Amino acid sequence: MKKYFLLLTLLTLVSCSSTKEESELKEVEHEHIQKDYMVRDASSSKRPGWIEDANLWAKEYGKDTSKTRYFSYETDLKSNRSIACSIAKSKAKADIAGEISTFIDQELKLSQDGDASIDENDPEVKELHSYIENTLSSKVQSFLNGASILKTYWEKRKYLKEKGAAKDYTAYVCSAFVSISKDRLTNAINRAVKHVVTSVKEEKTKQQVKALLKNAADKFSQQ
Repeated sequence: MKKYFLLLTLLTLVSCSSTKEESELKEVEHEHIQKDYMVRDASSSKRPGWIEDANLWAKEYGKDTSKTRYFSYETDLKSNRSIACSIAKSKAKADIAGEISTFIDQELKLSQDGDASIDENDPEVKELHSYIENTLSSKVQSFLNGASILKTYWEKRKYLKEKGAAKDYTAYVCSAFVSISKDRLTNAINRAVKHVVTSVKEEKTKQQVKALLKNAADKFSQQ
């Protein structure tokens, strides 16, 4: 009886966790969102869930996430809709490249245990992190062939001082929903890793970096 009760409790907790996760991506009517602005116009009556978590939304809505990875990008406030959506489309790919570069840098910083660990105080390692932060993203962007804009979503917002905004003003935001095949994504990451390894001059450090990043593509796809 106790085992049955424990199993029932665990199932209830899992169910609650799943419901919470799904509710965070639930598309809700604009008037139910408490913000310092009001949505005066939009391309849809609901704010799409893919803006918050593109890959999870795609999975929940039956898209193939086994062979394809999904991303989203939302602009800052812009003066008009056309500018906002043009930026969303053009910067979506750059945003993915930035995610990959940041991930690679984090892998190097977090993987400090074991024989392959690198010395963060080594001047060459510091220079390597600087290279990744300042240069790698543009390299990765050139490798991201096949990234496709699937959807865009825009909002016209009226910010109100009475709701907490700094002043009354109107602005636009636009979001892009992007897909890329995992094969192409893996290829881009592997090419990025190769560039990182090649940029290291000292042979011992080069081999350590190569070992630390050998599974970077797999780890990124599992996020």
